[in-house]
Amino acid sequence: MTARTAYDKAKAEGRAALVGYLPAGFPTCDGAIEAAKTMVDAGCDVIEIGLPYTDPMMDGPVIQDAVHRALVGGVRVADVFRTVEAVAATGVPTLVMTYWNPVDHYGPGAFARDLASAGGSGLITPDLTPEEGGAWLEASDAHGLDRVFLVALSSTDERIEKITGVCRGFVYAASLMGVTGARSAVGTGAPRLVERTRAIIEKGGTFLPVGLGLGVGNGAQAAEVAAFADGVIVGSAFVRRLLDAPDLASGLAAVRALTGELAAGVRAGR
Repeated sequence: MTARTAYDKAKAEGRAALVGYLPAGFPTCDGAIEAAKTMVDAGCDVIEIGLPYTDPMMDGPVIQDAVHRALVGGVRVADVFRTVEAVAATGVPTLVMTYWNPVDHYGPGAFARDLASAGGSGLITPDLTPEEGGAWLEASDAHGLDRVFLVALSSTDERIEKITGVCRGFVYAASLMGVTGARSAVGTGAPRLVERTRAIIEKGGTFLPVGLGLGVGNGAQAAEVAAFADGVIVGSAFVRRLLDAPDLASGLAAVRALTGELAAGVRAGR
């Protein structure tokens, strides 16, 4: 199943899609799988599995901490694919979110092949530009994978047109400048960014959902974003629940509760 399928289903239900992120290998490989499955069971429509990387330049301290623990625990790319396979088996679109260097090192063609074999829907690449993405565009075409690039508050209309022109599945709109992390308020420029992105996509004669991420941490914020975006993307808030938990069972309960709150939020926002 593609991410677009999940977005379309949510739209047909009169709501935004809920997209949840967790890094593979945190708190353990099996623990990450259990947590992601819990998120699906409690209401996430799409799951992003982070590929732990040694230089997470865009990640805030919460995700950096989790990624560090996963790396110290010995997580490997094979574990990422195993996680994707287990989560995708639930029937929910499952994408990998990663910096480009690990994919380039693995080989774009081989990565696309193994991601597709695991049942993955696609790849989110926050630091890859369309100009440098030729190898991934080719590999994702060969294996029918979604490719999700980011637009930002600083993106010009011309830049948004170029980025959305190569996206497939959905477009990731970053609501804040800087690193990831839940905030007390959604960025004030977020609605305008989504509006600009939608207008440019529609000008091209197509429809592509726009999901908004970076900063959402509770149900009220989810409802706020759901009022103007096609998808609400949440990462650090989930990771924080696991970091703060004394054990996995407590962490899973906290993740389930947060997912339920966010799922109610995306339904209240329309």
